[in-house]
Formats: sequence, structure tokens, C-alpha cells
Amino acid sequence: MLDQVPSVIGFVCGAVAVLYLPVLFGLAGVVLGVVGHARGEPLGRWAAIAAGAGMLLGTLLSILLTPR
Repeated sequence: MLDQVPSVIGFVCGAVAVLYLPVLFGLAGVVLGVVGHARGEPLGRWAAIAAGAGMLLGTLLSILLTPR
């Protein structure tokens, strides 16, 4: 598991992006997932996809829940 640190942190950033600063944490998660994938980690691609989805979901939630 220690050899997949960027991918695991990418998943965590994707989860945090749903509720807090989606663009910042989502992009960080995507970058970490891509770095993990480039290093040959099996979870790298999935971390990047999950972080991107978390970023999109967090952005959508912030648009929908912002008072007008």
C-alpha cells in the first residue's frame, strides 16, 4: 500500500472536493492520480477519475446551494 501513496491521496482529495473547495482539491486529486498512473500504480487512473467526478459534483453542489 505504501507504493500507492499518490493515488490514495488523490482519492482523499476527490472526496474532500465534494464539500470543500472543489476546484482546488479536485485538481490536486486529478494531478496526484495522473502522477500515480505514470508511476505504474494500479489505482492511479481511478483516483484521477474519482477526483474529477468529486470536483464536478462539488462544483454542482456549490452552484445549487448558493443563496441567490
